[in-house]
Amino acid sequence: MEYRLTTPLKKEDIEKLKAGDIVYLSGTIFTARDEAHARILEMYQEKKELPFDLEGSVIYHCGPLMKKREGNWEVVAAGPTTSARMSKMTPKLLEIHEVRAFVGKGGMDNVTDAMENKAVYLAFTGGCAALAAISIEKVNTVHWLDLGMPEAVWELEVSEFGPLVVGIDSHNNDLFLEVSKKAKAAYSKLE
Repeated sequence: MEYRLTTPLKKEDIEKLKAGDIVYLSGTIFTARDEAHARILEMYQEKKELPFDLEGSVIYHCGPLMKKREGNWEVVAAGPTTSARMSKMTPKLLEIHEVRAFVGKGGMDNVTDAMENKAVYLAFTGGCAALAAISIEKVNTVHWLDLGMPEAVWELEVSEFGPLVVGIDSHNNDLFLEVSKKAKAAYSKLE
């Protein structure tokens, strides 16, 4: 199936998605990599309020390349980064915020239980930084630029952002794990 969804996402939006479905997103998404995830969790521990709202949000694992023109930020390239690096922080993040989707490349490890009935993982093809940039209509703002350009949280307005493949759905299905199991089974037959 193919879906066009608008943020903020509701639980019903992700419940209908199945591993292998195609998704296009419109609305606001947030970039966040390792340092941003760590800061989000630190702020929770310190009982501090985030400068952005993650309820119903989409987090894009991306370290974009930006430039400033006439006082406004513009996206030069915004390809996905490897999501597995954020796997360890994801369960706690989902425990404290209602993030509904993560976008990145390569899948995530040991997050299917944490995502059950809560969130999905949407895979974007690596090497598509220019394609991703085309779908980004506007940079609304940037948070935590002190972390550096790729690690800051960029609030982006997107239109028809994708195509994204549901790699992990909210029903415990993980395409990456299935492919890995099939590959191991095929390899073991060759030995």
